[in-house]
Amino acid sequence: MANGKADGPRNIALVGPYLSGKTTLLESILFATGAIDRKGSVTQGNTVGDSSAEARERQMSTEINAATTEFLGDEFTFLDCPGSIELIQETANALAGVDAAVVVAEADPAKATALQPWLKLLDDFDLPRFIFVNKVDRAAGEVQAVIDALQAVSTTPLILRQLPIVKDEIITGYVDLAQGRSYVYRETGPSERIEADGDVADALGEARFAMLEQLADFDDHLMEELLEEVEPDREEIFKDLTENLQSGNIVSVLMGAAERDNGVQRLLKALRHETPGHDAAAERAGADAGSGDTVAQVLKTYHTQHGGKLSLSRIWSGSVKEGDVLNGERVGSLSRMHGHDTKKTASASAGQIAVFGRMEGVNTGDVLSSGTAVELRKTPVFPPVFAQAVNVPNRNDEVKLSGALAKLREEDPSVTVEHDPVTHQMLLWGQGDQHLKIAAARLKSKYGVEVTLEKPRVPYKEAIRKGVTQHARHKKQSGGHGQFGDVTIEIKPLPRGSGFQFSDTITGGVVPKNYIPAVESGVKEFLDKGPLGFPVVDLAVVLTDGKYHNVDSSEQAFKTAGRMAMAEGLPQCDPVLLEPILDVRIMAPSEYTASINNLISGRRGQILGFDARAGWPGWDQVSAHLPQSEAGDLIVELRSLTQGVGTFTFAFERLQELTGRAADQAIEMAAAE
Repeated sequence: MANGKADGPRNIALVGPYLSGKTTLLESILFATGAIDRKGSVTQGNTVGDSSAEARERQMSTEINAATTEFLGDEFTFLDCPGSIELIQETANALAGVDAAVVVAEADPAKATALQPWLKLLDDFDLPRFIFVNKVDRAAGEVQAVIDALQAVSTTPLILRQLPIVKDEIITGYVDLAQGRSYVYRETGPSERIEADGDVADALGEARFAMLEQLADFDDHLMEELLEEVEPDREEIFKDLTENLQSGNIVSVLMGAAERDNGVQRLLKALRHETPGHDAAAERAGADAGSGDTVAQVLKTYHTQHGGKLSLSRIWSGSVKEGDVLNGERVGSLSRMHGHDTKKTASASAGQIAVFGRMEGVNTGDVLSSGTAVELRKTPVFPPVFAQAVNVPNRNDEVKLSGALAKLREEDPSVTVEHDPVTHQMLLWGQGDQHLKIAAARLKSKYGVEVTLEKPRVPYKEAIRKGVTQHARHKKQSGGHGQFGDVTIEIKPLPRGSGFQFSDTITGGVVPKNYIPAVESGVKEFLDKGPLGFPVVDLAVVLTDGKYHNVDSSEQAFKTAGRMAMAEGLPQCDPVLLEPILDVRIMAPSEYTASINNLISGRRGQILGFDARAGWPGWDQVSAHLPQSEAGDLIVELRSLTQGVGTFTFAFERLQELTGRAADQAIEMAAAE
């Protein structure tokens, strides 16, 4: 590290909400550094990451988009992360392998809340970060209001590095508070230095002193200089900015307009001089950068039509070349990524992000080693909050579906697949409606499997309210051996959660012992679909009496008799529908708590209380019990109420009786299906 600047390649994640301008910023960076000849447009679908069909269709990035470039002789790899909250798993995967992050925020105080999930994720990774306030050419009010709103959602102090120059209510440039110099923006080029006029000079003095006061909280020498009214030299200021950003004491805030290339050069210079180096990132990840073995971590898996399986990986120690063996698997190819294009490279070394080809047994998050197994910090996998039932219109695709889903899960670990044992549906779980639509689009475009998604059925069950004694006889004579089985059973309700119990009180051999299991089998068979059309739970059946025939009785005959007794007896037991109730924990900024309470009440929920959400300043956690039938699209309405940031967790709580019109509708719907 020379003059505080880290040596070696730098890896930077671009994170932030949808429409904040991350992809536009990446295009501007690549254009400014000469990596591309012309900038693409998100709306036109021609940016470096827009080769996927689902990205073009939705005008949004749907997975990590990596691009490597050089700035002033230093290598930078940028990972442009999707902006949808439903795709935040991609961001988490990327953060495991970068040195720092740039949080892209719009110059609108009203949108600051939307940044909180990303800021919290950066806190969890203990990752140094910059905030780039984008679209200042369209700023809705004073930039200071934006900074105040951002500080309210950040747990780390923000240091405003630039003071906007405003002319005719339009931001035309900025004052660099560390340098004490003024610049005017020039479209598609570097900003031009100008002399500050009187008003700007006065504002510069106040804002610069405020910045130095914040830095002095972490530097006693700087505090002494300010108290003694000694002007600190520029090198000391940049040293403080660099050290405090790298140690996580501050977040540096820069500004610009990526679409016009404003502020991009200054951002690049800050990244070049202030981003911590590879050793710091390795220590944070728990890796030994000086290890003699080659160690790498997979950040993202891609399945491509021509290149096969590709593993985007951060190399923590050693070097990699094609043909090397990691975790017992051969590196089939080695390349660097530029959007969805790859370019072969002879080798990649510690600190770089490269693409390993055709390592079939390797998955996202895996740690690869040329020697003994290595454990690094695990990337959290976000629990699912939304499900859809998967159907395959073309029966010929059913065989391909399981393989396609397995590959989909390799690309996106936050997608899970479940077979519901009650409704017999295949459920695709994810982070929201758009997430699963993207997954379905990928299944079709990449793996040739067309699926339809529909609302899952609710796994209702039924129970009984009273008991009955029921006799049944199965007798059939058709020449030769006939069929004969005669049983009397008692059916009794059990407390909720008891399940099914079977016993007998047979004496005198009226039902031979070898036929009693057949009676139980017939009873159980009927329980799969009771009088209301759902599985029956929480009841006891006792075989009390019966008769048999020496020649015509058989296991099948007694099984049929047991089923007949249940079919005749259960409708007399006052059957009742049971609906599953979930224990939910809804998390959102406290300003939305009243709206969430109304949301729960409107969905037949029972509010249990609320508390402050641990580790999330200004957030509440509302606890409630909610019918599963009302929770299916809960995340959709919750995000609509909370600027997209609200979320929840859930667990099965109990089965509860459902009567009245709601029960009638559920029974009618099940009969129709």
